[in-house]
Amino acid sequence: MRFDVITLFPEMLGVLSAYGITRRAHEEGRWVLQTWNPRDFTTDNHRTVDDRPFGGGPGMVMLAEPLALAVEAARSAQRIAALPRTRVIALAPTGMPLTDARVRAWAADEATGLMLVCGRYEGIDQRFLDQCVDEEVSIGDFVLSGGEIGAMALIDAVVRHLPGAMKDASAQDESFALGLLDGPQYTRPERWRDLEVPAVLLSGHHAQIARWRRDESLRRTLRRRPELIEAARRRGELQRRDDELLKDVGEELRQVAQSVAERSAGE
Repeated sequence: MRFDVITLFPEMLGVLSAYGITRRAHEEGRWVLQTWNPRDFTTDNHRTVDDRPFGGGPGMVMLAEPLALAVEAARSAQRIAALPRTRVIALAPTGMPLTDARVRAWAADEATGLMLVCGRYEGIDQRFLDQCVDEEVSIGDFVLSGGEIGAMALIDAVVRHLPGAMKDASAQDESFALGLLDGPQYTRPERWRDLEVPAVLLSGHHAQIARWRRDESLRRTLRRRPELIEAARRRGELQRRDDELLKDVGEELRQVAQSVAERSAGE
């Protein structure tokens, strides 16, 4: 799979091919990366890539033309590489959330390259986004100094799901693979600082272990990401036993919230 990244700081992306799963997958030729610096497509002596916003306001806005020329150069390189098609994605806090489902879909379609545009400063001229970008993506409800970290997160997430990049079972059992958060994990020793591994995990009873993991996954998801529970319910993925457990956990959470509220009122 090919990634083209439009960035003012191409050196930042180097870590992806230097460590861990992405390094191994890169060495095995499962993915390639090409960076494009908008400053290389400027025409003035100062290599200007930004200017003050029309209408006033703080910060600077990235110019449309250097970014557009960088995208066009990347598209030409992709055509030379015989890449059938590409999708241009701008990393921005105003974008749609990056989800596991979208990551898996991109990884499954290796014929489509991803071109990632990393914004900086106050943002990017909207005309460039309207003309050259297919979609805007956000990695969370917060603001970073630029889109590079978001681009690296997206690439890492996609590469993990490329065929052969990692064991299939590892990807199947992790958070979001089944629409829920992953449950707690334990390893040796069995007793650490007076804390013991749950007995069921040492029992060797595979059915009980599977049920325990399912229950813990449901508990964690309800406490931390209840919207995922509702989505699973709409998809018809919850069993009667799941609903019974969730009802009990929900009641526990309500009792805790009530106790906290009462203590706060007393203070």
